[in-house]
Amino acid sequence: MNETASLRARAEIDLAALRANVRALRERAAGAQLMAVVKSDGYGHGAVPCARAAREAGATWLGTATPHEALALRAAGLDGRIMCWLWTPGGPWREAIEADIDVSVSALWSLREAVAGAAAAGRPARVQLKADTGLGRAGCQPADWPELVAEARAAERTGAIRITGLWSHLACADEPGHPSIAAQLSAFRDMVAYAEKEGVDPEVRHLANSPATLTLPETHFDLVRTGIAMYGISPAPELGTPAELGLRPVMTLAAAVALVKDVPAGHGVSYGHHYATADETTLGLIPVGYADGIPRHASGRGPVLVGGRVRTAAGRVAMDQFVVDLGGDRPEPGAEALLFGPGDRGEPSVEDWAVAADTIGYEIVTRIGTRVPRVYVNESAGAVDGSAGTVGRASGAPEAGAASGRAATVNGTAAGAGSEAVGHVNGAPTTAHEAARTAPTTADPTRAEARRGE
Repeated sequence: MNETASLRARAEIDLAALRANVRALRERAAGAQLMAVVKSDGYGHGAVPCARAAREAGATWLGTATPHEALALRAAGLDGRIMCWLWTPGGPWREAIEADIDVSVSALWSLREAVAGAAAAGRPARVQLKADTGLGRAGCQPADWPELVAEARAAERTGAIRITGLWSHLACADEPGHPSIAAQLSAFRDMVAYAEKEGVDPEVRHLANSPATLTLPETHFDLVRTGIAMYGISPAPELGTPAELGLRPVMTLAAAVALVKDVPAGHGVSYGHHYATADETTLGLIPVGYADGIPRHASGRGPVLVGGRVRTAAGRVAMDQFVVDLGGDRPEPGAEALLFGPGDRGEPSVEDWAVAADTIGYEIVTRIGTRVPRVYVNESAGAVDGSAGTVGRASGAPEAGAASGRAATVNGTAAGAGSEAVGHVNGAPTTAHEAARTAPTTADPTRAEARRGE
C-alpha cells in the first residue's frame, strides 16, 4: 500500500524548490552572504530538512528566533554559523555559547547575561549587537547605543565576548518607496559607523530581510536574511508573485476527500448554517480544520481544487474538517483535494488563502499543525530543481537516500519505489485566482495594511 497517498492530509515539501530559491536569492544579493531563516520550524516546512537543503544551496548562515530552535539545529548535526535573536532573562546562554551559536544583544541586561554565560561555558560568547533603527521592537535605541557599545567593547577586551555582528531589521521593506526605509538605512549606517569608530570590527553587518533582498540592493551589506522568500512565497503582493520574483512555492497542502454525499436544496452546511445549498447538490468533506491550521476566518471563502475544479469552503471551517459544495461533480472518497501549492495543476496558492483569511502568506504556512505530516520530496541535492519528487519521507522518518521513481517513506515505512506519492487531479477549468475573485467576502478593504510579515 502507498503509505504517503493514504494519509488523511499531508504537507509536501519540495526541497529542490527550496534549493533553487536559495540560489536565486543569492544571485539577487551577489557579494553578500545569505542567512537561511528557519525559525518557527522553518516557517512550518520543517527546520532541519530545510536548513540542510539551504546549506547545500550555499547558505552560509542559519537564523532562528529562539535559542532552543538554534540548539535543536546543532543537536541535529548542523554545523557552521547559526544565529538566534529572541532572548528573555535567564535564557540558555551557556548552552548556546557552548554550541558556538551567535547570540543577539539589544540591551545591557542581555549583554551581561551573555558575559555570565561565557564565563560558565569557559569560552568567549559570539555576540551580535542589534540596533533599533526604527522598527520599535528588539534592538538598542540610538540614545542608548554608545553605552551598549562601550560595555560590549570592554567585555571584548577582557576576552569574555567577541562582537561578531552589527544588525537591525526593517519595518516597511515590503512597501517600495516608504520613507522609513531610507531613514532606517541612514540610522543603521550611523550606528555602525559609531561602533566601528569605537573599535568594533564585526564579521558581518546586516539589515536586509526577504523583501529588501529582492528589491533594495543598498541594504545588502555583508549578509542578507531570507525567510519567507526562501520558501517560495512573495513577501507582499505589491512586490510580485513568486513566479515574477523568480521563486517557486515549496509547500503543497493536500488532503484526501473523506466523504461524498448528495443533499437536497436548502440543506444547511456546518455550524450555524451560514451556508445552505441552493439546489440539490453533492457535498465533499475535507478532513482538515482549524486544529490543523486551516483558518476559521476563511469560512465560506477558502479555495480548494477538488474533483477537477476549484471550489470554496461551504459554511464554517470546523476544528477537524470543512465542506465544499461540489455541484455536479462527484469525486470518489479518497480523491485528492489540493488546498494550495505551486499551481502546476491549477491549485490555489498560499496567497489565495491569505486573501481568503484576511492575513499574510507567512501565517498560512506557519500555522499548519503537527497533525499534518510533512512529506519531503527531492531530498537529494542532485534532484532536478522544481521537478517531481524523487525521494520523499514524512517528518520524523529516517533520512532517505537518492532513489529513482517516486520512492517514499512515511514514519519509517517504505511506500514503494515507483509508487505515486502524490495523486494527479485532472483538469482545472476554474483557476484559483478566479475562485478567490468570485468568492463572497466580508474582508476589510484596508486589510493590506495588516498583510506584512517578518
